[in-house]
Amino acid sequence: MTTQLPGSVGAGFEMRFTSTPRGARLARRLAAHRLDAWGIPYGTGPHEEIVLVLGELTANAVRHGHVPGRDFHLLLSLSPPTRTVRIEVTDPRTERTPPEPGALFAPGAEDTGGRGLLLVAALAARWGWCLRPGGGPGKTVWAEYDWPGVVVG
Repeated sequence: MTTQLPGSVGAGFEMRFTSTPRGARLARRLAAHRLDAWGIPYGTGPHEEIVLVLGELTANAVRHGHVPGRDFHLLLSLSPPTRTVRIEVTDPRTERTPPEPGALFAPGAEDTGGRGLLLVAALAARWGWCLRPGGGPGKTVWAEYDWPGVVVG
């Protein structure tokens, strides 16, 4: 669903996805299409970097935030005045939280995982997480990407 954000000139896209690898892939594809429609075109550095950050956050929601029978929620928003794209991924698990942004460490050479949030930290201007607003179960992991271009249309 695409919406106009209240009180702003930006746009937003939000949807629930099944907490499966297929749901994460669909979230990436739909978000990539939305970014292109917002004037951040396919094939550009900002588009690819935003989709990579979004892909890492949705993959983490599936891998670390999965609760059987519960979906994850994606909110993608655009603020043209500040040239910021904000990604929020909410999953239903409260007890498995990411480290604080300043506490990331590089995995060992033999480790097969643990690099996703390092990519997010390297590409995003800001990122973090918070418990689900309103006291519900789960958490939201968010990232903001500042891009140098101007939105078309």
